[in-house]
Amino acid sequence: MRYDWTRDSVREIYRRPLLELIFAAQQVHRKFHDPARVQLCRLLSIKTGGCPEDCGYCPQSAHYEAGVQNQPLMDVEEVCRAAKKARDDGASRFCMGAAWREVRDGRDFDKVLEMVRAVASLNLEVCCTLGMLTEDQARRLAAAGLTAYNHNLDTSPEFYGRIISTRRYEDRLRTIQAVRRAGITVCCGGIIGMGESEEDRVGLLHQLANLQPHPESVPINMLVRVHGTPLADAEPLDALV
Repeated sequence: MRYDWTRDSVREIYRRPLLELIFAAQQVHRKFHDPARVQLCRLLSIKTGGCPEDCGYCPQSAHYEAGVQNQPLMDVEEVCRAAKKARDDGASRFCMGAAWREVRDGRDFDKVLEMVRAVASLNLEVCCTLGMLTEDQARRLAAAGLTAYNHNLDTSPEFYGRIISTRRYEDRLRTIQAVRRAGITVCCGGIIGMGESEEDRVGLLHQLANLQPHPESVPINMLVRVHGTPLADAEPLDALV
């Protein structure tokens, strides 16, 4: 594995023709995976809206009027029913997301731990995205049976401050390190279409490529523009550019 990528080397790959990139990616994929198999995962929002963060793309932020109805943390029984339905529909991984800046110790976190244990007992892989974690919290999630943790970098370090002011880039990297030390696999990627430059996309890829070890999953999302958020009027992105 390589962890010494420079921006120049990342930029060179980024600028290769699309079909050439697809071909090269498939060659690598087929060396390590069965190309005829995919994993199904279902995502459930276990706590919606009211987030204190000011992420410019997110309708769940309490800073914006985006039409999202706040919902408190779900009951464990509700989550179990949703997980069983996901399993019956063919999913092998179940992910739970909560609109928090960070996980706070106490009743809510204890409830999340109970959810993780319950979903793991259904022979499903368990994924969570809960915001920032401490190392102790990551260890407790691992002990409860958590398989993976999603914590995106969103964009390059240089562009990050134009999208979010309530959490530092370093905070995100620190959470990823805490998750790794706990033995949990990492899901980490970003968003394109937020007004970033090509160089910002290269910068995001550069950060991801040099995480040690590399994330097991790298989601690259295209911005969904939501009325009421600061990025509602962002320039639409051509999916093939």
